[in-house]
Amino acid sequence: MRIFTGNANPELAKKMAAHLKMDLGRVEIKKFPDGEIFVKIKENIRGRDVFVVQPICCPPNENLMELLIMMDAMRRASAARITPVLPFYGYARQDRKDQPRVPITAKLVANLLVAAGASRLLTMDLHAQQIQGFFDIPVDHLYAAPVMVKYLREKGLKNPVVVAPDTGGVSAAYAYSQMLECGLAVVAKQRKGPTEVEPLTLVGEVEGCTAIMVDDLTTTAGTLTSAASLLKSHGAAEVYAAVSHATIVKQGVERLEASDLTELIVTDTVPLTHKTKFPIKVLTVSELLGEAIVRIHENQSVTSLFIS
Repeated sequence: MRIFTGNANPELAKKMAAHLKMDLGRVEIKKFPDGEIFVKIKENIRGRDVFVVQPICCPPNENLMELLIMMDAMRRASAARITPVLPFYGYARQDRKDQPRVPITAKLVANLLVAAGASRLLTMDLHAQQIQGFFDIPVDHLYAAPVMVKYLREKGLKNPVVVAPDTGGVSAAYAYSQMLECGLAVVAKQRKGPTEVEPLTLVGEVEGCTAIMVDDLTTTAGTLTSAASLLKSHGAAEVYAAVSHATIVKQGVERLEASDLTELIVTDTVPLTHKTKFPIKVLTVSELLGEAIVRIHENQSVTSLFIS
């Protein structure tokens, strides 16, 4: 077994390798003057079980192309099996044709990964579960919930209530509420545009409680901050947010700093690209991903990794 990493999130790959007490595979990645990417695998991988850690995060097009080129190089170097490890599956929000003449880009990315030589896929907290069906190869789908729940339990929050910041997140919020053995509430919203949302109403009781919003990703923080304002207006004592993928842009940082949120809890599936004074707790999923890699390599079950 060998683990390689691209340039999207090398720190996470290093933590995974350290947990497995392995060295990362040697690879040369450089750009030609015109911006084209060149990859050379600098060790023998013939007949090896190869894993490539590369979230499709900012800049997504470059990181995706780098991953595809790495996989092609590995296939031509006679690797026995190539498993792309995508802690964050970019383009996942484009998972359906909800208006005329638009693409289903999440499916296109799946096609590209398979065409480049993927034998199976390891990913975490997909934006839409049905993306697994876009692949005709095995997909191992992990959840950050066990890592998040452990941290939330350790904080000892008083009278917690898990909140879904929109109706699409009810299923995940319910799972968190079961693990934390607490109540559940839902914020119903209406999206006004790509970066703006307007909360409509709150279903559930949060007065005097510590609200914990859970979501799979945040970029502009519009949903989280507007929902936090609504929760505060309904008497929530504190409002936390637990988000798996923090693809936060500058606008999101500004919104967080002006929000009613107490703390944002995220994982290191993608690197944080903007500095802020707002309290952001970053939890690592390196052990979870590392353990999954070992189990995939040894043909063992990964189901027990879902249990917190």
